[in-house]
Amino acid sequence: MDFALRMSGITQTFPGVVALDDVDFRVRRNEIHALIGENGAGKSTLVKIMSGVLTQDAGMIEFNGQRVSMTNPQQAQCLGISTIFQDLHLFPDLSVAENILMGREPKIRGTMIDWHELHRRAAELLNEIDVDIETKKLVRQLSIAQKQMVMVARALSQNASLIIMDEPTATLTSVEIENLFVLIRKLKANGTTVVFISHKLDEIFEITDRITILRDGKNVGELDTNGTSIDEVIRLMVGRTLEEEFPERFSDIGAEIISVMDLSTHQGVKKVFLNIHAGEVVGLFGLVGAGRSEVARAIFGIDRIESGQINMNEEPLRIKSPTEAIAQGIAFATEDRKHQGLVLGMSVKENITLPNMKSITTFSFIRHHAEDALVDDYIGRLNIKTPGKDQETQNLSGGNQQKVVIARWLCAKPKLLILDEPTQGIDVGAKREIYLLINELVSDGMAILLISSELPEILGMSDRVYVMHRGRVTGEFDKPGFNPENILACAAGIA
Repeated sequence: MDFALRMSGITQTFPGVVALDDVDFRVRRNEIHALIGENGAGKSTLVKIMSGVLTQDAGMIEFNGQRVSMTNPQQAQCLGISTIFQDLHLFPDLSVAENILMGREPKIRGTMIDWHELHRRAAELLNEIDVDIETKKLVRQLSIAQKQMVMVARALSQNASLIIMDEPTATLTSVEIENLFVLIRKLKANGTTVVFISHKLDEIFEITDRITILRDGKNVGELDTNGTSIDEVIRLMVGRTLEEEFPERFSDIGAEIISVMDLSTHQGVKKVFLNIHAGEVVGLFGLVGAGRSEVARAIFGIDRIESGQINMNEEPLRIKSPTEAIAQGIAFATEDRKHQGLVLGMSVKENITLPNMKSITTFSFIRHHAEDALVDDYIGRLNIKTPGKDQETQNLSGGNQQKVVIARWLCAKPKLLILDEPTQGIDVGAKREIYLLINELVSDGMAILLISSELPEILGMSDRVYVMHRGRVTGEFDKPGFNPENILACAAGIA
């Protein structure tokens, strides 16, 4: 068998954790190969090893039939392995051409950059993948999708024969995803091998040829995509059968907690209305740019309200900052957990207690026994998988990072919890744990505003749904009358 990449017996340990345990991973030449698994299964560690970011504790790597040893990313790039990480490594204040040919700029007499040739080569690379981007444009002016195309062009400029794409569709629209898939198929047709990593199983089945599944640091399956099913893949990923993706919930809906009337902001929210009751999950759905997050930011006091009214427990609410919102019993788990929801360099313990210091301090001194008891309780309640509470949060999987975000806000004992894309970028098993937690919280009387771009999640978890289009609420639906076609029509502004 002709393998582009063959990894055998790969083992990698960290303090208190075996991340990879004797893993074999084989990618055939000129195929699109999926690498999937739950958060914490070992995918990121394996990618870092094949990218030269980490050196494995044990095992062997062969690339294009030759045994190789990689101790840094430059060695991987020289071999022809290029990785496009989820956090795109680009220089925002440099041009598209400079980013594509960084470190390989054409020179005049070996000293000065030949700018004309730089832009010509960059344009040639972009044209090779049928991408129309002005090479003199600053990267900060590009969309996420365009930045990914720049990364692909950079990989081609490095003569990459294997491109690894880590969650490339996480923040793309459906149209952008389809354009990306066209590009990936073009790369394959031109002889490039692609390793594709995604939590979205429908994408896996649309774009890939074969699938490797990791679970608990082990390879538990290598399958032909056309010869398997989503149910089989889920069973291998989680080690059990998921009878229902969305767990059934029984809760009594109580009094109105919050109501929003004719709310407008300078960020594009226009006369929005909605209300949420105790023990109720209200979904807020819309296409990218519809204004969903902007509504949450206004309720939480991040964005200034231009006009309209917010009531809590039928009393007018005046919130001018997140601090005031927290004091009133409102919590907001942002969609950008890595940059706005967490301090990644701080420990799990510090992240959980950061906004809740009053409950564990006396005369400005931290009561460490109370802090440890509080954190241990939430680690247990939310099943946060971590070697210990002093572990840096950046070392946790995406699903466990999200649980730390939620634990932080549960410590504040909110009446209203706003969850913005709570399952974005996490696997099917971790999703179910988040769904079970949501059910538990509303059963205890909490009100939840659930913002999601995944319609099945909105329909499966919400008691009522508001739909937004261009900053306005264009529809409201109760659970017995949920109709996906009508909801999508409202989201598109054609209902």
